[in-house]
Amino acid sequence: MAGSQGLLVGILLGAAALTSVAAAETIPLPTPAPLPKEGAAAPATSAQSGIGGLAAGLKSLFHLDKQPEAPAAPAATTTTVALNPTQRTQIDKVSTYLSSVQQLVGNFVQVGPDGSRVKGEFYIQKPGKIRFEYDPPSPIEIIADGQSVVVRDRKLATQDLYPLSQTPLRFLLSERIDLARDTNIIGVRADDVFVTITIEERQALIGTSRLMMMVGAKDFQLKQWTITDPQGYDTTVAVSNLDTSKRPDPNLFKIDYTRYAQ
Repeated sequence: MAGSQGLLVGILLGAAALTSVAAAETIPLPTPAPLPKEGAAAPATSAQSGIGGLAAGLKSLFHLDKQPEAPAAPAATTTTVALNPTQRTQIDKVSTYLSSVQQLVGNFVQVGPDGSRVKGEFYIQKPGKIRFEYDPPSPIEIIADGQSVVVRDRKLATQDLYPLSQTPLRFLLSERIDLARDTNIIGVRADDVFVTITIEERQALIGTSRLMMMVGAKDFQLKQWTITDPQGYDTTVAVSNLDTSKRPDPNLFKIDYTRYAQ
């Protein structure tokens, strides 16, 4: 892929832990914007489209402007919030849902920083495994095997390897998660449709990124998330047709490390 080739939710759980929550002022969250309508024009400032937009979205999700072999730095202390009882209850329910999901199959729509839109299917097997398959004409596959994330380009017959700890979504693939304890929550808001939680992470080698996660207000199931990378670019992923009864084929998460042995 251009520029970063190589390169999503590699979601997740890597070596570095997210910062823990403490007391402070609540930072208000912006109202989540809906996904752009299919066929809608990208922002006038955008110079990317199609695969270029996919590359930008992958870069945003994986901080691919950084060196792929750089070790992850411990997360630094960041601003945190004081949670009222209602917010804590909501966070606990989201944590319970995320912890209860050990396997997941579904569809996704990814909207990149330039407004470009791609679709596909994803598979999750905890702990630490995920696969994203993008619909044609995209030749990209993204696989996490619990330790690493690989981005394959079937058309170019290439693949690039990154540490799983490089993604801010890694906690979604942990077997158990307590958001209030394991992450740095900087905002919580709720309405009749969604509960929205925003998490911030600062790492010395990567910078500051934010994850805004939206779940259903009634079922607390994951609906979509938006990652804001250290450069301020947003990439949104919405999920649908979720099925927790199907156990993905273990072969879906295998990475061929022999390609890197040369």
